[in-house]
Amino acid sequence: MQDSFLRLPFELHAPNGHGVRAWELSAHGMVLRVTLTALLSLVSCLALADVYTEVNDKINSSQWAAAQTLIERQLAMQPADPQIRLMQSQMQTAQGQTAQAIQTLQALTQEFPELPEPYNNLGVLYASQQRLDEALTALTLAVRARPDYILALENLGDVHIALAHQSFVKAQSLPAQLPLMAPRLARKIELIKQLLQAAKP
Repeated sequence: MQDSFLRLPFELHAPNGHGVRAWELSAHGMVLRVTLTALLSLVSCLALADVYTEVNDKINSSQWAAAQTLIERQLAMQPADPQIRLMQSQMQTAQGQTAQAIQTLQALTQEFPELPEPYNNLGVLYASQQRLDEALTALTLAVRARPDYILALENLGDVHIALAHQSFVKAQSLPAQLPLMAPRLARKIELIKQLLQAAKP
């Protein structure tokens, strides 16, 4: 399963690591002031949140032209915006433009290697094309970037299961098998099929 929203890069930080609010000492004691930079950052973040929500709503309702217009407008202002580019890959995937989506996600992983979501979504697309080794690599990097990323961990488990199934089927097709190996392999293949069937939503 793919992820739509990044969770790491949009925490609000004021300059010099002092947080959103800064304290200054005046003749009348301690006065709370909000720095102009932090206030502007807060307004900017709220505006971005509205843009992301609107784009996500358009994608979920298959309003591709409207979503594309919003994406292009945001990219014109902030070409490197990882969140909007992740959403762009979501739209490309939904429209069947898998190759373009993979290119978008690959670029994100190169420019923002600390973000787990592009790796996760890239792994899902690789797996959908039966590129299981590449999916395994991408999902491993997603979990390495965020060890508590539950969605990537689940997807990684699914890829391990798919690789196990692939190995069992290949072993079953080879002629030189030890006694009892064929029925054992058949049981394992059947168990994996049952597992995957039970896991369907």
